[in-house]
Amino acid sequence: MKIYFIFFLFVLCSCKVDPEIIQPTIELEGIKEIIPEGWPKPYYTFSNNKITSDIFLLGKELFYDPILSSNNTISCGSCHIQSSAFAHSEHEVSHGINGLLGKRNAPALQNLNWNPSFMHDGGILNIELQPAGPITNPIEMNETLANVLIKISNNTKYNQLFNKAYGNQTVTTERLFKALAQFMGTMYSYNSKYDMVKNGKETFTQSEQNGYLIFKQKCEACHKEPLFSDYEFRNNGLKINPLINDSGRAHITGLPSDKYKFKTPSLRNIERTNPYMHDGSLQTLDDCLNHYTSNIINTINLDPQLQSGISLTVQEKSDLISFLKTLTDTKFLNDKRYSEY
Repeated sequence: MKIYFIFFLFVLCSCKVDPEIIQPTIELEGIKEIIPEGWPKPYYTFSNNKITSDIFLLGKELFYDPILSSNNTISCGSCHIQSSAFAHSEHEVSHGINGLLGKRNAPALQNLNWNPSFMHDGGILNIELQPAGPITNPIEMNETLANVLIKISNNTKYNQLFNKAYGNQTVTTERLFKALAQFMGTMYSYNSKYDMVKNGKETFTQSEQNGYLIFKQKCEACHKEPLFSDYEFRNNGLKINPLINDSGRAHITGLPSDKYKFKTPSLRNIERTNPYMHDGSLQTLDDCLNHYTSNIINTINLDPQLQSGISLTVQEKSDLISFLKTLTDTKFLNDKRYSEY
């Protein structure tokens, strides 16, 4: 009798189905399309990519999963860390597959729907296509889209997630990229002290107010409010690394007039996104301001507004940095909906 009982238990255990993947519940109304008051209309909307919690969760899983790389070691989240506004803090350039180093600093990810183009050189024009760049880059993730689809299709976890998100297990590049777009495209940062001041809920300190006035006089031509970028391509006079000789926008357009031009980054959360510039060559905000006051290199296509540098006193630099720190959005940086764990 005991033998039959043991055999029965063995059969019962061996016939159990795989446990369902448990993910945290995210309320749909908490993940939605947002256009803060006073902001321009975004380039990308979710009109053809209806937001649901299941698609968002699929995008989140993909963002943090190294399955997108050829040897399953590098994820999007490897170079885009939430506490650094999804930049790669303290790394001058991105670290890719097999320890390889890229030639550019990993940019912050925030308010991406307002970007008319992506990457430092603007080589990608739509948020749904952006992941293809790093996934197929031989230095970054070194994978093919075809192989990514095979790996995900053969993965039990993603069978469940795609079925929840789309009603069946079919994996396509369109579904994969739309899911990632929902995760990245809802990374809204609009709750900094600056925003609270603009909404009448807080006030600047005297130093912050002085810095804001200096910003409007000497910085806003390129870093336009409220997104703090004009998303144009400019040569800001950085020293050219002869070992890389990164041509910037010209790498995409082939135009000599675009040589050494890179997209103006947003200043939101800049306190957390060091090192700075497309090559990660400047470590601190003081370094950045010192560059613009006294270290600009007169290379080809230098932006006309920087021909004579930017005049700033020691006190003005201090006040300007005080203002820039009001762009830090701690609510965004600690929002658990976007955290890996």
